[in-house]
Amino acid sequence: MIKRVGLGVFAYLMPTFVLGFVWHLVLFKAYYDRLAMYRSAVIVPFGLLAMLLQALLFAWIYDQSFARRYGSALQRGLRYALFGAVLSWSFTTIAVAAKNVMSSVPAYLAIETAFTLVQWLIVAPLTVLAFEVKAGSSSR
Repeated sequence: MIKRVGLGVFAYLMPTFVLGFVWHLVLFKAYYDRLAMYRSAVIVPFGLLAMLLQALLFAWIYDQSFARRYGSALQRGLRYALFGAVLSWSFTTIAVAAKNVMSSVPAYLAIETAFTLVQWLIVAPLTVLAFEVKAGSSSR
């Protein structure tokens, strides 16, 4: 189980960190600057730590709730993507919009909703693949 969950952690952590860094600090930096909600020098290690904790929990959830279900890898991936996107959206978009000061809540909701959709379009298939590859090398 540790190796299987480890691959799932990697499938979440690496694309989420790379996408998050590029999305928030490069591609859409000016957009987020106009929202006036982030400190001038973000604390990247805190972001990485948050993603690591999320990766551990999402990998465990996938292992316990999705990997063992019947259905194709595509069906498992779609269910997991929907679950992960909705859960992530609730704590990274809705909750942040509710409590942080920003110049435009609708603009924040739009950009972060887009980020969450892109993130889970990448993370869900990689997670399914990580668990399928491991399951293929051992009996399930």
